[in-house]
Amino acid sequence: MTIDQGKGVAAITGRAPSRRGAVSPFIAMDVMAAAGAMEREGRSVLHMEVGQPGAPAPRTVREAAMRALEVGRIGYTEALGLRSLRERIGRHYRDAYGVEVPAERIAVTTGSSAGFILSFLAMFDPGARVAISSPGYPAYRNTLEALGLVAVEIETSAATGWIVTAEAVERAHAEARLAGVLVMSPANPSGTMMPADALRALGETCRRAGIWLISDEIYHGLTYEGPARTALEFDADAVVVNSFSKYYCMTGWRIGWLVLPESLVRPVERLSQSLYISAPHLSQIAAEAAFDAVEELEEIKAGYARNRALFMNELPRIGYGDFLPADGAFYIYLDVGRYTNDSMAYCRRLLEETGVAATPGVDFDRERGHRYLRLSFAGTEADCRGTIERLAAFRK
Repeated sequence: MTIDQGKGVAAITGRAPSRRGAVSPFIAMDVMAAAGAMEREGRSVLHMEVGQPGAPAPRTVREAAMRALEVGRIGYTEALGLRSLRERIGRHYRDAYGVEVPAERIAVTTGSSAGFILSFLAMFDPGARVAISSPGYPAYRNTLEALGLVAVEIETSAATGWIVTAEAVERAHAEARLAGVLVMSPANPSGTMMPADALRALGETCRRAGIWLISDEIYHGLTYEGPARTALEFDADAVVVNSFSKYYCMTGWRIGWLVLPESLVRPVERLSQSLYISAPHLSQIAAEAAFDAVEELEEIKAGYARNRALFMNELPRIGYGDFLPADGAFYIYLDVGRYTNDSMAYCRRLLEETGVAATPGVDFDRERGHRYLRLSFAGTEADCRGTIERLAAFRK
């Protein structure tokens, strides 16, 4: 039998993938794959496409993991995570924000990705409408859609700092009831941060309207003009999603956490038990040690700050000056509309002709992202300088 390679097995057997899998691709990961293929061919690539720290996990983290491996037995933990880690996370909230969060309201997850899946399943029934920002992290939309939820994209703008306002949520809620609102501060892809007044107003609006507020705080710790505020300061029942991936440089360890209101703890625990039993034991041990690595982590952050200053000073000089200063995270969301109306094609050419891997804005905003691209400055200063040089040559 000859198989039609274009249609594959489904064309022969009638067995097709579910519609849940028909979500949009995460383009940043596709760019990383294409860049990796170029590197395997021996070509020089500068990775500006993925928000991944260039530094390894801190020494204390690695040492804690090695000690655990010497003991030998790495097994399951409680579904909500090691009690000692949950207590340490609770202490972090007291020290960093002055907010009391008991260990009983903390769930350790397999990265923030599992945190979103667990919280969405615990909070929302199929068909529920959940507001997210546009531009915004594409996995929000894709995960919501895969779970049978409706992603309501609230359009933001550079003029308002790319933030979701309480007024915009009220308008969206008046059109059709929202079950939840998901915000990120500092934000991906823009790096901008919600002012305390805006976060407070959003929390008040959500409480008044009976809307769940989910706050993605994965880039907390990585701010340059002042500390970030947690949504828990303004809504004690907000669901906070965080991770050890960004500030703590532990992307591949796949370890994160949730702060939950009491009503969601047991639902999340039951879901965790069945979906993946527990987060990796070894990663939990290592994550607890990450809180003792502040000196090393602040040195890494100082490197990001230098890269940020380099981009902010040099990009305008070479004709790429349309962006907002990144308050936090490690991204520049760059308006390239003067050069292209097709950011996918532009980033493809940029990679093929210069070896600079950047993420097209359509990954974050399907309507207006054709005129934007995102650059990550989480790598080395040498790579950032090389990117400036290659971008300057690309424009000539």
